Amino acid sequence: MSQPAPVTFRDILRARPTVARYLARTPLYRYSLLSARMGFDAFVKHENHLPIGAFKVRGGVNLFANLTDSQRARGVVTATRGNDGLSLAWAARTFGSRAVLYVPKGNNPEKNKLMESLGGEVVVHGRDFDEARIEAEAHARNESLRYVHVANEPLLIAGVGTLAVEVAEDLPDVDVIIVPVGGGSCISGCVVALRTLRPDVQIIGVQAERAAALTRSLETGKLEQIETADTFADGLATRFAFEVPYALVKGQIDRMVLVSEDEMREAVRFVLETTHNVAEGAAAAAYAAAWKIHRDLAGRSVVIVHTGQNIDRDTLRWAIGMFDA
Repeated sequence: MSQPAPVTFRDILRARPTVARYLARTPLYRYSLLSARMGFDAFVKHENHLPIGAFKVRGGVNLFANLTDSQRARGVVTATRGNDGLSLAWAARTFGSRAVLYVPKGNNPEKNKLMESLGGEVVVHGRDFDEARIEAEAHARNESLRYVHVANEPLLIAGVGTLAVEVAEDLPDVDVIIVPVGGGSCISGCVVALRTLRPDVQIIGVQAERAAALTRSLETGKLEQIETADTFADGLATRFAFEVPYALVKGQIDRMVLVSEDEMREAVRFVLETTHNVAEGAAAAAYAAAWKIHRDLAGRSVVIVHTGQNIDRDTLRWAIGMFDA
């Protein structure tokens, strides 16, 4: 007997009024210069216009809205490279709760400051995201806090899935959607929503060449982990593929595209030129993938999910080739 899906379209529909109560609908714009360069009708779903500058806050709001009173009184703990933490910090402040946020050493300092400015309790631990995650899990057990996994959390995925519902409503004839993949919550939500609303839409996932655990897992048919995830796109930098996203997307994604560090760096500049928006590494990966396969997409209506804008100043200067005199 097959196991029930960990997240269903009904869960996303339940999340919609909650997300709408706290967050404005994000725009979907067609950009003429971007379209001309790409050779297809290029639409951008601007999740970077949300309050934290990234899509993750949809999930944070939905999660906090569904906590029990006692869970909300104690608070939550998670591991993050930034946007997950920003999401939970923003939602915790909105719901009068607490968010303890574990980050690895050397994490984006501007994201750390942003999380603290929202009231998040930032704790530095470990050499990378996954070591911070293991320590966060131990903290949750020791203090009886609600542990929030960045990907294996159905409430987060259901909240994030609302962005795909908006895409289907705003662009009914969408042919393709391109989604960056780190832990997998965004592409999971998109799969659940679009396979119900627009089953013929081509769903393309994007990972960094240096952090391709989910891609490898889909190729081998089992959960995989890699030794390092050394990419400047911190939103993609996980060494593990996670159970819930893997279960949701297996057999449902039409294509996975891997992009290099140089391709993502060039995409940061390309996005500025063609849309006048700032893209963090993970968001730039979607544009890099679109360019990499643009001949395959010729003449089609393509949505690029601009997942976030939270690139730190030094990385942005490096990406666009600006240096101190």
